[in-house]
Amino acid sequence: MKPTTKPGWIARILCIAAILFVSLFALDAFDGSGSLLEKLGAFGKHMIPSIVLALALLLAWYNERAGGFLFLFIALATAPFIYQMNFARTGSALVAFQVIAMINLPFVIVGVLFLVSYFKVNSK
Repeated sequence: MKPTTKPGWIARILCIAAILFVSLFALDAFDGSGSLLEKLGAFGKHMIPSIVLALALLLAWYNERAGGFLFLFIALATAPFIYQMNFARTGSALVAFQVIAMINLPFVIVGVLFLVSYFKVNSK
C-alpha cells in the first residue's frame, strides 16, 4: 500500500460518514407490520447498497485510482434511478435533484478526492 495524502484521508472519513448516512435508510424496514423475521429480511435487503459501498471503500483504501473511478461511476450511474424514483414519488423535479445531491454528491466528492490523492502521490 502506497502512502496517502490528506485528500485521501478526507475521502476515507467522508466515505464512512456517507455510508453510515445511506445505512440509516435501511432502518425503515422495521416500521409497519410483519414478523421480526420479515423485518430482518427487509433490513438485509435494504443494506445491500451500504455493503456495496463498503466494498468499494475497501478497494479504494488500497487502490485510490480504481476506487476514485468506482465511486464516480457509482454516483453517476445511480443518479438517474434515484431521480426517477423520487420524481415519481413527489412529482417535483426540484425535490428529486435535492435527493440526488444529498445522496450522490458525497460519493462524487469522495471519488474526486481519491483521484486527487492518487495523482499527488504518483506525481512525485
